[in-house]
Amino acid sequence: MRPLWKGAVTFGLVYVPVKLYAATEKKDIKFNYLHEKCKTPVQYRRYCPYCDAEIPGNEIVRGYEFEKGKYVIMREEDFERLPGGATKSIDILDFVNLSEIDPVYFDRAYYLAPGEGGQKVYELLKRSMRETGKVAVAKIVIRSKESLAAIRVAENILVMSTMYYPEEVRKAAAIDEINYHVELHENEVKMAVNLINNLSDEFQPDKYTSEYRQALMEVIQSKVAGEEITPPARPEAGKVVDLMSALKASIDLAKEERNTGKKVIKSS
Repeated sequence: MRPLWKGAVTFGLVYVPVKLYAATEKKDIKFNYLHEKCKTPVQYRRYCPYCDAEIPGNEIVRGYEFEKGKYVIMREEDFERLPGGATKSIDILDFVNLSEIDPVYFDRAYYLAPGEGGQKVYELLKRSMRETGKVAVAKIVIRSKESLAAIRVAENILVMSTMYYPEEVRKAAAIDEINYHVELHENEVKMAVNLINNLSDEFQPDKYTSEYRQALMEVIQSKVAGEEITPPARPEAGKVVDLMSALKASIDLAKEERNTGKKVIKSS
C-alpha cells in the first residue's frame, strides 16, 4: 500500500514520524448509468454554462458563496495561512477512555505506521497507550480540512479515526418522535433482557458477511449468462399481537440457533 499522507504525531515535546494508510475500503458493487435506448454510458462533464464550454481541471477553483450569486475565491496559499494549514502533524490534545467517546463521532479509519527513523518513539507511544488503556484525542489537517481524531492501539499498530466536531453532530432532542410516554411491565423488561443475554456473544467480525451483495452478484452473473432469474422466497412477517408471546418465541428461537449453530427461519 502507498501512504496517503506523511507527517508526525506530536504530544508534549515528543515527535513521532508516521505514515497514514487507509484502513477501510468500500466493497459495494458499482454500476454505470446508461442511456436506456442505446446502452451508452452517460457522461458527466465539467461544464460552464456562461462560457458554453467544458472546463479543464486546472481552470477550476474553489469559491465560497457569501451572497446569492457572489463568490470569494479560495486558493491553496489561503488554506496554508490558516492555523495548522501548512503543517504535517497530528497534535494530541488529551488522553481519554475509549468508552467515553460516543461512536456517532467517528468518521473514517486510518492506520498509522512508523515513518523513517521513528520506530523507537512509535513503539514507546504505542506501548504506553496500551499500558494506560487510553486513546488519544488529536487534531489533523488532511486536504485542507481540519478534523478531530481518536488514536488507539489495535493489535500491533496505531489506528486513527477522524471524528466529527460536536457542532457537526445533530442533536437527537430535535427529533419529535422520541418525545413519547409508555409504560412497561416488569416482566416485559425481564424477558427482553433475557432475550439480549441469549443473543449475546463475543464480537467476531469474520462471521458477518453481506448476503445482499452476494445475492446481487448472483443476479448479475445470471443476467450475463442469460439465465432466468427466480426471486428467492421471502418469509412473511406476522403481526405481533402479544408482546410477551413474541419475546418468549424469540428467546426460544435464540436458544435453538445457539444450540444448532445455524440461523433458523420461522414461517408465519
